[in-house]
Amino acid sequence: MEDRREMDSLRLVGVLVAVLLVGYGLSKYREGNGPKFDLLLTLFISASIASVAMFPSVGNVLTYALRLENRMFSLLVFSNLLLFAMFFFLLNQVRVSNRRSGEVVRALARQSYSERYSNRRRRHGEVDTGPKKGRLLIVIPAYNEQEAIRGVLTRMPKEILGYEVDTLVVVDGATDATEAVAIEHNFPVATHLINQGQGDALRTGFEIARVEGADIVVNMDADGQHQSEEIERLVAPIINDEADFVLGSRFLGHYEERGSVRHVGVILFSWLISVLTGRKITDSCNGFRAIRGGLLHKLDLREDCLNAPELLLEAAKKKLRIKEVPVSILRRAEGESKMPKQLGFPLGFLRVIIETWLR
Repeated sequence: MEDRREMDSLRLVGVLVAVLLVGYGLSKYREGNGPKFDLLLTLFISASIASVAMFPSVGNVLTYALRLENRMFSLLVFSNLLLFAMFFFLLNQVRVSNRRSGEVVRALARQSYSERYSNRRRRHGEVDTGPKKGRLLIVIPAYNEQEAIRGVLTRMPKEILGYEVDTLVVVDGATDATEAVAIEHNFPVATHLINQGQGDALRTGFEIARVEGADIVVNMDADGQHQSEEIERLVAPIINDEADFVLGSRFLGHYEERGSVRHVGVILFSWLISVLTGRKITDSCNGFRAIRGGLLHKLDLREDCLNAPELLLEAAKKKLRIKEVPVSILRRAEGESKMPKQLGFPLGFLRVIIETWLR
């Protein structure tokens, strides 16, 4: 009788823990502080705990499925799997915390930019440069690119297809002279005090573009791989109202590293995103793109580094008209790639695809 009471108490504790987990998961989701993936994981863990607590014989199913002879050992294996799932849950919470710190860094960068360039924008508005169709802002994220960015900035256009062109360099916690080079060439700079990743740098650029009312926003890298002469190809479909999101494709154009291992990976990920979006995408990893400025607010962007698949999937989910155009991707002019090394890139890219799709 005493053993039965102890078992009933354990069952009650198990059910109580499961209910508390469900309540916590739902409250965070409703507050908007947690993605759908976190809620699904919390519900799965809660259901598992409640099932084992209410129906201990479920261990017999696990024993059979895992081909083990001892039910307690099978439950131990299952509990370890739950701990593994909770580890990933906590890892995701760390990423959420990092995103919040990133918001602080971006806010400081925007405030500094506003204080530094508010007078410049007023003076610029007083100069009569003739009638323009609108404003095009080129956002260049840069991290330790003091050598390569010189050549990029010297080739920036002032006008494209009747649109006034401005260029913004977002210096992402660089420890070299990247910021000084941009200022030397008279380009406005928004500076992150610490390195946050290309995704956060682009978000800072997008937020500034929205505040300043840019009609079209173009992204390009600071390493010299993208050609400023091809920007017109990206923005023409938006100007002609044929698209809202235009992606440059190296496979429709020219690619100097064709046939490399990275080449194969880009093809595989592009195929996966094509399947998920129902749209033919040939180059899902390209950072050379143009977006209609008035639609930036629709994109829910959270990734700090591998933002290319997130941007594509968000554009597709928000019903933006997507188009690809041929561009050239050259080898880096100077320095080394800032992307994760070896397996870090494909695994991280796949993670971003899955998490963005599950939102």
